[in-house]
Amino acid sequence: MIKHQSSYSRNDRMRDIINDNSILLTVINRFSISLGFGDKSVASVCMDNDVDVDTFLAVVNLISEKDLTGYNIAIQPLIKYLRKSHHYILNYTLPAIKKSLIEGIQQTNTSEIAMFILKFYDGYMQEVRKHMEYEDNVVFSYVENLIKGEVRDKFQISDFSSRHEHMAGTLDELKELFIYQYNQKDNDLISTALFQITLCGNDLMSHCKIENKLLFPAVSKLEESIRTQNIVHDEIQAVENKEPILDSLTDREKEVIAEVAHGLSNKEIADKLNLSFHTITTYRKNISAKLNIHSTAGLVIFAILHHLIEIGDAKLPN
Repeated sequence: MIKHQSSYSRNDRMRDIINDNSILLTVINRFSISLGFGDKSVASVCMDNDVDVDTFLAVVNLISEKDLTGYNIAIQPLIKYLRKSHHYILNYTLPAIKKSLIEGIQQTNTSEIAMFILKFYDGYMQEVRKHMEYEDNVVFSYVENLIKGEVRDKFQISDFSSRHEHMAGTLDELKELFIYQYNQKDNDLISTALFQITLCGNDLMSHCKIENKLLFPAVSKLEESIRTQNIVHDEIQAVENKEPILDSLTDREKEVIAEVAHGLSNKEIADKLNLSFHTITTYRKNISAKLNIHSTAGLVIFAILHHLIEIGDAKLPN
């Protein structure tokens, strides 16, 4: 029914997308969506469970390798989802694999390769725990503070995303050890462990895709927005603290500032005032030096605060 749709939509029935891809049951759990939703649509179920529908659809479409176009990601619900993923993987998935491995190995005579596999897996579990605890305590905490408007100069999301790699590759190496080196047959528990390892590897791959394709771009956009706001705020403060500086400007300089605030380019100002482009460029440099304002947005704000133009006539740069 839904199989050939390019993407899941808010009007699809939730039960249909689950039937289409049963892996999405884990997504529902991690978004804290309760079962028993009957024939309700995705939008209705999300509303009932206070879940941002765009974020939910972005995750389920990414995991299902469908189209991701047109979704506005809400960062806080996505962080909550990723934290729950960490909890599930660390406290249920990885311990369950270890239990199956130990019980399967105990069914046969322990061998050197069996002991190596268990040691290898213990090291892997420690690696995953360390990685996910770093995300929880450093990366996600940074993002949550960012949502509150706090920006740290010594950290940004690109510092983490540039060295962020998925952890499924090590699980593939573990499967290879069994397939090529562990000579046993009729061992259902080992087969179960290998199946669990495959599912866990897929889960980790999806987890990292969600971070790389949804979380990190949304956080980078938020970082840029906050930094821009802070720059404008700082320039407003600089302007407000330099009221007497207006007297140091010539009438022509005030006229140039006004035209900048109206949204005109240097060339357009030169044409309007019957001056050369070079002359206007010189005026701009002198104005910046006098006011210590080095952005067009700052000059627009200066012009408004000092009544060189009416606020309704101002045009901030894009």
